[in-house]
Amino acid sequence: MSKLILTHEVDGLGTPGDVVEVKNGYARNYLVPQGFAVVWSRGGQKQVEQIKAARSARALASLEDAQAFKASLEGTAVKLAVKAGNEGRLFGSVKPAQIADAVAEAGLGQIDKRKVQIVNPIKVVGSHEATVRLHEDVLATITLQVVAAK
Repeated sequence: MSKLILTHEVDGLGTPGDVVEVKNGYARNYLVPQGFAVVWSRGGQKQVEQIKAARSARALASLEDAQAFKASLEGTAVKLAVKAGNEGRLFGSVKPAQIADAVAEAGLGQIDKRKVQIVNPIKVVGSHEATVRLHEDVLATITLQVVAAK
């Protein structure tokens, strides 16, 4: 097991500044090369304190912003045009990046594609839902109107 300090949020693992223990291969092959974590050391503990202090300073303002953004996202259906066959089946499925782009095109603001979660793959036209983690305490549900592109 490797002891790491997270520098970015990782789904199912933690938020920046958390000290976690993961299997050696996961640390060596994914988290450290992608820049999501650094190896824990005594000097790194100071870095943890700095990350947590910066995060707590931003947390209050960003929590209010996230709740306001959540209200605007949940109040509007986002239209997403994708290639589809005659019977409404899509060629492939809707990806998180497409959802993030559709939200931006609708004029609702920018969201990070890595924070978009699709529970069931979207493979047909119609109304669907996806969730977005705007803040560690705020999840927004986006209503998508998937239509066939002309």
